[in-house]
Amino acid sequence: MNIDRLMFVFAGSMILISLLLTHFVHANFVWFTVFIGFNMIQAAFTGFCPAAKIFSKMGIQTGCAFSK
Repeated sequence: MNIDRLMFVFAGSMILISLLLTHFVHANFVWFTVFIGFNMIQAAFTGFCPAAKIFSKMGIQTGCAFSK
């Protein structure tokens, strides 16, 4: 699995976890969802994704989206 696919899995999982926390724990966890969405948008425009950098340092192959 390359970083591109792993990022989809990671972002989707974080969104689902944050929505579950918002529903079952406290409504302010919605800000976690907002943060994830904002990070995804800025990564699309800048090409910089902190999670992708961490995954690449772990030795996971880069795909075409996060090759920098």
